Amino acid sequence: MRLRHTWSSPTSASPNELVAANALQLSQWIRLRQVSCREVMSAFLGHIERVNNPANAIVSLREPAALFAQADERDAQLARGEYCGWMHGMPQAPKDLTATAGIVCTQGSPLLRNEVPKADALMAARIRAQGAIFIGKTNTPEFGLGSNTYNTVFGTTINAYDPSRSAGGSSGGAAVALALRMLPVADGSDMMGSLRNPAGWNNVFGFRPSHGRVPCVPAQDLFFSQLSCVGPMGRSVPDIAMLLCAQAGYDARAPLSIREDPAQFVGSLERDFEGARIGWLGNYDGYLAMEDGVLAQCESALKDFELIGCKVEAARPDYSMEQLWQTWLTLRHFSLAGTLGAIYRDPEKRARLKPEAQWEVEGGMRLSGEDVWTATVARSQWYNALLTLFERYDFLALPSAQVFPFDASEHWPKTIAGRTMDTYHRWMEVVIGASLAGLPVINVPVGFNFQGLPMGVQVIGKPYTDLAVLQLAHAYDQATKWVERCIPALLGK
Repeated sequence: MRLRHTWSSPTSASPNELVAANALQLSQWIRLRQVSCREVMSAFLGHIERVNNPANAIVSLREPAALFAQADERDAQLARGEYCGWMHGMPQAPKDLTATAGIVCTQGSPLLRNEVPKADALMAARIRAQGAIFIGKTNTPEFGLGSNTYNTVFGTTINAYDPSRSAGGSSGGAAVALALRMLPVADGSDMMGSLRNPAGWNNVFGFRPSHGRVPCVPAQDLFFSQLSCVGPMGRSVPDIAMLLCAQAGYDARAPLSIREDPAQFVGSLERDFEGARIGWLGNYDGYLAMEDGVLAQCESALKDFELIGCKVEAARPDYSMEQLWQTWLTLRHFSLAGTLGAIYRDPEKRARLKPEAQWEVEGGMRLSGEDVWTATVARSQWYNALLTLFERYDFLALPSAQVFPFDASEHWPKTIAGRTMDTYHRWMEVVIGASLAGLPVINVPVGFNFQGLPMGVQVIGKPYTDLAVLQLAHAYDQATKWVERCIPALLGK
């Protein structure tokens, strides 16, 4: 790692300085025609060519000629006084779980290696409508399963700060592309920490918004599936807020989507947090296994929250955490048996599913209707337990992962601190609380251990307080500047 240097004015910005700029600054330079969209595209494509091998964060990269043609058209639009939006001419690469018209969407599965959607998913369409140019996709594990980004289609995405370590997942490609400045801002999705774990492991921000804030369209199920959502990632909180504004907004095709005006995320994020109360959940009083150093690294960040005026104290929900895990297993099994069941029933296709995916479907097929009902009731009780905590606290916090980035050649940690992990995702149990409650939660970077490995903390807000969570994260970032202070050595000088 090295300290970030200060870049020069846009009139003399080098390609390296263009890719180092935050997304809002880059957007302003383009809008004012201080840099051309072609210059921006050239800078990013050249940078990707240098650092994406071996990072393997961006996949299905499109041909440069087509991308330069789109950049030239964006420049021509500006010359005519036409401006698409804040992402005008900005290179983007949606996560490979997101349907993108004309660009292959493999979902990390060999079964979909040649799948080219005819239409964008709603989120991709909204980003494209803001003027973004899709240059490819970001890598993801097979069907997004597991917090380690590897698959048999594109291979493994490695950590931005240590190429021998995991990038996390399932938005691992997005997080690494951000950390290595291959994208100015990125999108991801989150079922079991997929916007939080890779962000924490790559020293960037990842925000899981309130359920319904960013509509998931198209979707087979419009009412029951409420474990997963999509959201923004970035190197600064204002960048995340601006991307969220583009992603969010009610759509009648998503009946549970939120009707609030997403323009609320465009304004200033400045706010006084003197006296704000944060409940520190830690490892749930020893319930969660934690690698040595994780809690200490995260608790060091609590002092930074206190510096901006917050009051932090230990908190504990009045709920059985083992029951919460069983609730998670049931609902996740149920959901994945639904989405992958047809593939599983075909013996030839089943053989091409990774073992963890097969296990999820088989677990779902053993469930009874009563099992699912019991889990949904338990989930409701968990939500109410958190509401009780929020009577005392404005925010809750806990680590974004239970281990530091592990060896990228391992599929998942088998033990933590001497405890056996009985499933492929038990080591990420720390993230399920916010997912089950549908609450807004952001990963904030909290620095590095003695090996130079990053870690993050989850900050959880009350129901539908997405803006407040972003404001707190921004205040914390202004006090710590982890992203600006430490960038990957792979970027060079």
